[in-house]
Amino acid sequence: MQHVLVTGGAGYIGSHACKALQAAGFIPVTFDNLSTGWSDAVKFGPFEQGDLSDRAALDAVFARYQPVAVMHFAALSQVGESMQDPGKYWRHNVMGSLTLIEAAVAAGCQNFVFSSTCATYGDQDNVVLDEDSAQLPINAYGASKRAIEDILRNFGASHGLTHVIFRYFNVAGSDPGGEIGEYHQPETHLIPLMLDAIAGKRPALTVFGTDYDTPDGTCIRDYVHVCDLVDAHILGLKWLQDGRGNRIFNLGSGEGFSVREVIDHSRAVTNRDVPVVEGARRAGDCTKLVSGSVRAMTELGWTPERSTLGVMIGDAWRWHQNGHYDK
Repeated sequence: MQHVLVTGGAGYIGSHACKALQAAGFIPVTFDNLSTGWSDAVKFGPFEQGDLSDRAALDAVFARYQPVAVMHFAALSQVGESMQDPGKYWRHNVMGSLTLIEAAVAAGCQNFVFSSTCATYGDQDNVVLDEDSAQLPINAYGASKRAIEDILRNFGASHGLTHVIFRYFNVAGSDPGGEIGEYHQPETHLIPLMLDAIAGKRPALTVFGTDYDTPDGTCIRDYVHVCDLVDAHILGLKWLQDGRGNRIFNLGSGEGFSVREVIDHSRAVTNRDVPVVEGARRAGDCTKLVSGSVRAMTELGWTPERSTLGVMIGDAWRWHQNGHYDK
C-alpha cells in the first residue's frame, strides 16, 4: 500500500482526510506538532510528531515512508490573530510550507495537495467566487495562503512539482461515524461555539457584527461538510496520480447562509434555544463569501452530498455530545 504524508493530520480536517485516505486504500502518515491537533485523533496510520520548521525531521519521514504524495493541512488559521500578529503567520505558514516543499522535492515526492482558503479572495461582495476571481486577501492568514500557492507554482515550473490547490470555504460537521470531530482549543468556529452555548458550556454565542450589508446584518458564509471536503482531496490525489497536471479548485456548497440563519437552523436541529449576545465586528472579517464550485464538480466529479446546514449541524451536534480529545 502507498503512503501519503498528511501534515496537520491530528487536526480537524487532517484527521478526517486520514480516515478517507485509509478508506481509499492508502496509508496516511500524520506529521503534526500537536500545537493545535490532538493525538487521540490519529487513528488511521502512523504518527510522526514534528514541526515543519525541522528540515531534518521532514527528511527522515520522507526517507522512512517514501510517500507518493503530500497532503498539506498544517497551518495557523485564526483570522483575528493574523491581523494582530501577521509575522507569526508568515513565519509558520509560509516558511514552514517552503521547508516542506523543499523536502518533498529533494525526496522525489512530486505530488502535492494543498489546503488553501477562500480568504485569498478577500472581501468581494455580491459575486460568486470562482477560481479565476481576483485574489485580494485582507488579512495575513489569506495572504500567507496565497503566498504558498505562489511557491507551489514556482516549484512546479522549476522542479516539476505537480500540485492540486483547494480553496475552500467554511468547513463544518463531523465524521458521521463519531470516530473524530471538530474540537479546537481555543474554539473559534461558529458552529461549535454555537453548540457550546446550546449545551451550557459557555454563557452565550457572540455574534460579531450586526450591521453588515446583508439582509439580516450578519456575515454570510458558504459552508461545506468536512467529509465532502476530504472526499475532494482523495479525488485531487487521484487526479495527480493520473498525470492530469496542476489545477486549482474551489470547494463549497455554492449557497451562502448568514450567522443568524445558522443559528435558526441549529434551533431546529437541536430543539434547543441559542443564547446570543451581539458584539462589534472583528477586524479582517469579510461581508460575504460564497463559492462557485462548478470546476470541482465537472472536472473532479465531486458532489458535496452532506453539505446542507441540517446535516452539518446534526453531525456536529452528535460529536459535540459524545466526543472529545485529550492532549
